[in-house]
Amino acid sequence: MRTVLIVEDERDIREVLRRYLERAGISVLTAATGAEALQLVETIRPDLVLLDLGLPDIDGSEILATVSGSTPVIVLTARSDTVDRIAGLRQGAEDYVVKPFSPTEVVLRIEKVLARSGRPGLPQSVDATFGGGLLRIDEARHHASMADHELALTPHEWAVLVALASDPGRVFSRRELVEHASGYTFEGYERAIDTHIKNLRRKLGPEGQRVIETVVGFGYRLGIAADG
Repeated sequence: MRTVLIVEDERDIREVLRRYLERAGISVLTAATGAEALQLVETIRPDLVLLDLGLPDIDGSEILATVSGSTPVIVLTARSDTVDRIAGLRQGAEDYVVKPFSPTEVVLRIEKVLARSGRPGLPQSVDATFGGGLLRIDEARHHASMADHELALTPHEWAVLVALASDPGRVFSRRELVEHASGYTFEGYERAIDTHIKNLRRKLGPEGQRVIETVVGFGYRLGIAADG
C-alpha cells in the first residue's frame, strides 16, 4: 500500500481528500502546517506529498523546493495564474491542481504519478543481516534468527517482520502492515497488528523494543540498519 501525505491547513479539505484516497486503497497521513509536513517527510518517508502552497507558517514553495528532490509532489493551490503554475513545475512539482477541484480527479492524478515514479514495492526476497548481525532474515529459506537463535514465527509475524525489514527506518502504518500480513484490511486491524508486534518483540528478546520501534501516532519501523 502506498502512503500519501496531505499538507493542507483547511480541515474540511484534508478530510474529504483522506476519505477519497482511502477508498482508493491509499494510506493517508495529514499535516496542517509546513513544520509538521517536513517532520513527517523526514520520519515517515511517504510515497507522495499533496501540498497546499498557502500554509500558515511556511510558504509552500519552500517546502516544495526542499521535498521535491526526494519525494514526488503534487501542488494543490488556489493560485491559478499560469506564471505560478509554471514556477511550481520548475521547482519540481509533478503536477498542479487548482482549487476548487474534484476529489476524484485528484485521486486519479495521484495514482498516475505513483504509477510512474513511486517507490517500488517490497523486494522479491529479503536476505540480509541487520544491526551488525544481530538480526538475520533469509526470506527464500523462510528463516529468521536473533542473536544466532532461530525465531519461531507465525505466518503473520513473519510477514510483518519481512515488511519492516524491506525498508529499515521507514515507518509503516498499521494499515500497511496488515495488508502485508493478511492481504486485506478489516475492522480491528490496528489491534491485530499491535498484538503481532507485541509477540514479535517478545520473541526477539531483550532487544525487541530497539529492533521494532513505535512511532507514536503513525506506526512501526525497524530500528536497526541493514548491514553493508
